[in-house]
Formats: sequence, C-alpha cells, structure tokens
Amino acid sequence: MSTAVSPNPGSSNAGSSNSRGPQQERSRLTRERLLRSTVDVLAADGWAAATVAAVAERAGVSRGAAQHHFPTREALITAALEQVFDDLTAAAGSEIEAPGPDEAITPARVSAAVQRAVAVYTGTEFKAALQVWAAAASDPALRTLILPLEAKFARAAHQRTMAAMGVSADDQKGHRLVQATLDFARGLGLADTLSDDSTRRAQVVDTWCEQIAVSLGVDSRP
Repeated sequence: MSTAVSPNPGSSNAGSSNSRGPQQERSRLTRERLLRSTVDVLAADGWAAATVAAVAERAGVSRGAAQHHFPTREALITAALEQVFDDLTAAAGSEIEAPGPDEAITPARVSAAVQRAVAVYTGTEFKAALQVWAAAASDPALRTLILPLEAKFARAAHQRTMAAMGVSADDQKGHRLVQATLDFARGLGLADTLSDDSTRRAQVVDTWCEQIAVSLGVDSRP
C-alpha cells in the first residue's frame, strides 16, 4: 500500500508570493501608462475626448483592464489630475540649483530660471491642465477638485523660481517680478496651444530676461 506524499506546505505560498511580484509590477506599469495616456489625450484632443475607452486605446490596453484600475471616468480624470500637478510641481524646480550664500546672481542664472518656467508652461502637462481648467469653469465639483492642486503647484513654482533666480524670500520686488514671470510664462503657454510660435516666443523671452535682470540690478554683474 503506497503512502501519498504530502506537498511542501510552503510551496504553494512561495509560488503565489513569487508570482505576485511580477503581477504587481505589471499592474503598476499599466496604471502608469493609463495616467500618461490620459494626460496625452487631454493635451492633444481636449476634455471631451478623455474617455476611459479613448485612454485605454491610446495606452494599448483593453477597456476592461482600464476599468479595473479606474472604474469610472471621474476616477481616471482625478488620478490623472493629481499626476499632472505632481509633474508640474516637480518640473517647476528641476534642473536648476539655487545659488550658494556667497554666489552672485547673474543674468545667466535669471535667464535659466525664466527659460525653465516657460518650458513648464509650454509642456504637455500644462496643455492637459489647461483643458481641465476650462472645463472646471462650468463644473463646480471639478473646480473644487483642482483648486487645491493648482494652488500647491503655483506655490511650488513661485518658491522654486525665486530660489533658481537667487531672489531672497524677503525681497518684495523680486517676489513680484517672479510672479510676473510666471504670469508671462503662462501667457506664452496659452498662445502655444493654438499655434507653434516658438520663433517669436524665443525673442520675447530673451527680452523679458534682459528686463528682469535689469530690474533685479544684476545686469552688470559678472
């Protein structure tokens, strides 16, 4: 009479644990792809076009897989908005380090900070956010959702642009100039949604950088 050999009690759990890792990674990548595709659809095709079906098609996943992560359009848009503003907030201060305490502010530093602000406001994320802002004008619930996200981004953009230029926190004139710079960059971003005005924009940005440097009193510094 043969005796059945019991399986290793830990083998099933171990196999399940081993397979869970790749599954979780695939799920994470799918979710990320859906969010990125939502941003792309918003920026390229507008608010009305950003449906779960359209986003799933652009992301290259089935609609069922998309709805597994985001059962409704509202859930998808909400998560995408958080991603957009996180990306904008990070981009607003990236690539430019604040000057050291003994480092002079230079026209080159001012120019780099202005150019960075313009790049943020002419990028895909801003174009996507712009579509949502327009929709929020007539949608109180959407407006309530995005106002704190936009406020967080605006604060970060201002603080990081001041730091990038080397403007101190107690410099009221510098504070206003940085705000004017961000408003200027936003206007250029609006213009860029209708047509490619990169040639004219480059000339306008160069002139603005010169004026900001003069206003901050750094035009003659080495």
